[in-house]
Amino acid sequence: MNPTVTVPDSSNAEVVLRPAGLKEYIAIARPDHWFKNIFMLPGMLFAFLVYDTTLDFNLLLRIVVGIVSTCLIASANYTINEYLDAEFDRFHPEKKKRSAVVTVLSPGYVYSEYFALAIIGLALAYYISLPFMAIEGFLLFMGIMYNVRPFRTKERVYLDVLSESVNNPIRLALGWFIFVPAALLPESFLNPAWALIPPSSIIVAYWMGGAFLMATKRFAEYRYINNPELAGLYRKSFKRYTENSLLISMFFYAITSAFFLGIFLIKNKIELLISFPFFALMFAWYLQIGLRKDSVVQGPEKLHKETGFMLYVVLFTLLLMGLVYIDIPALNWFLKQSF
Repeated sequence: MNPTVTVPDSSNAEVVLRPAGLKEYIAIARPDHWFKNIFMLPGMLFAFLVYDTTLDFNLLLRIVVGIVSTCLIASANYTINEYLDAEFDRFHPEKKKRSAVVTVLSPGYVYSEYFALAIIGLALAYYISLPFMAIEGFLLFMGIMYNVRPFRTKERVYLDVLSESVNNPIRLALGWFIFVPAALLPESFLNPAWALIPPSSIIVAYWMGGAFLMATKRFAEYRYINNPELAGLYRKSFKRYTENSLLISMFFYAITSAFFLGIFLIKNKIELLISFPFFALMFAWYLQIGLRKDSVVQGPEKLHKETGFMLYVVLFTLLLMGLVYIDIPALNWFLKQSF
């Protein structure tokens, strides 16, 4: 017999939920969110510049395996995210349509799916290198911290944004370690690889940039629900957020990201300094999209609908790739000290 549940939303209606099928178990892994692993690309490009990695079939295989590994680890995190969020998602106008809300998921199947995705993802990561596998493990760990009680950082004001956006520099490091030459990598966990990680300035800039994107998403969600009490039922951190506090946090994350980005650009490839105003425009444009009513930034997988913005991102990426290989000696003027 199909189970019945009382939906505790504004309708307060009793509905009959059917058991989930294969389609629903695939859906909770959110393969449509794999595109977020594009954040690995800057790490790849920067490592390629630093290490001058040879382009061959082995590198291509490492790239494919590394991306697939990251997709599977991300899907493991999404699996428990959607399952554990079901009791809260029913209060969201759109997320109440998710598979975990409208069907009955078997806990045994869900956790089996989680461990299968995690184990296969880590096994593929081991093919790349031990540091790469360790970072994939960290990505998995942050998924637990974000979703699972008693930690569940997604319910803590500000910490929800910071703990989710840390996945951005994790992806940066994953892209980086795909390109690090095998001869430089440690042969065991007893030999740390800290000296091989990307510069701290770009890690912080990437983290704060991701926090800006996540805070903008929170702001758009809060405005879309347009009911502080209902928003607090959907996401506990919303009980302490306001539109003003979210806007102020967005400003803080953007400024911090820009500051550390400037440090990185000047110290590592002065030609990249040309890209700085284009970075600023990208932040401003994204903010403009986020301020719209019912903004698409609530679900980044819908961002492709902003064709102008997506075209700009593609052209901007091409500009960055070009600046990596261009030398402009005149820009060294910015590095001169004056007394």
